[in-house]
Amino acid sequence: MEYTQLGRTGLSVSRLCLGTMNFGPHTAEPDAHAIMDTAHEVGVNFFDTADVYGGPGHKGRTEEILGSWFAKGGGRRDRTVLATKLYGRTGDWPNEGRLSALHVRRAVEDSLRRLGTDHIDLYQMHHVDRATPWEEIWQAMEVLVAQGKILYVGSSNFGGWHLAQAQETARARHFLGLVSEQSVYNLAVRTVELEVAPAAEHYGIGLIPWSPLFSGILGGVLRKEREGVRRVAEGWVADEVAKRREQLEAYEDFAAELGEEPGDIALAWLLGRPAVTAPVIGPRTLDQLHAAVRALDLTLDRKSLDRLDEIFPGFKPAPEAYAW
Repeated sequence: MEYTQLGRTGLSVSRLCLGTMNFGPHTAEPDAHAIMDTAHEVGVNFFDTADVYGGPGHKGRTEEILGSWFAKGGGRRDRTVLATKLYGRTGDWPNEGRLSALHVRRAVEDSLRRLGTDHIDLYQMHHVDRATPWEEIWQAMEVLVAQGKILYVGSSNFGGWHLAQAQETARARHFLGLVSEQSVYNLAVRTVELEVAPAAEHYGIGLIPWSPLFSGILGGVLRKEREGVRRVAEGWVADEVAKRREQLEAYEDFAAELGEEPGDIALAWLLGRPAVTAPVIGPRTLDQLHAAVRALDLTLDRKSLDRLDEIFPGFKPAPEAYAW
């Protein structure tokens, strides 16, 4: 396993981050425990979850599954850099969502209880809260850091100007501010290259891409459907596959030319992008975990990178992307 520092911090994390969103809704607790044990065995020390994961009828269930795994002991908690999130609604009453100081205080206590731990290593805001001033948010986070309940603060689904706003307000308060941003980023969805990635690089914020395989679309979906390995896509995934069929055919043909799996190429490409710390992989099975780890051994040369840009055009940073 390769390790790197999370953004500008001294914290060492694995180049792959284990996403746990499937634990509960799609992956049973014993299987989830086996995946996490195997993740440690192959050197993955960076785990990501959220207080709303677990399914519509049981928000928080995923954190509970991690908590029961930590409770097994054996150094599981100590070897894990634990990241969770807050923002989403956890109940029907006012102040049971977003980023008010009141909800921040309640949300962290609830997550700590479900996770069975005394601190969260990376506490991430799941979305920007346009209704709460940054002075209030940072004051609440500063209290949690002082209490030892969280160590670092991250964001998710922020725009580039939100990162700048957050960091400049934190700077004025002599606070570390954000150390990471978790954004959707993959070969097919490269919008963050306009503003988010440049802002993250400028401020030393580690970029943690979610949906690195674009819900499996970049994992060889066409070939798997032909071979009957994967069921035919439905819903928005089917729409994307139909819209991008020619693009995906070129991509999968190129992967075949290289003799590599499409999913490995997608992950290896992300690992080489500026500011990227660790893509979030979300395996439902052990086989999917092992498949993701293979990407760490793949290095793409300049010719391959240029070909991928031809198939999936990206963006120059703003304003050059749309002006001079």
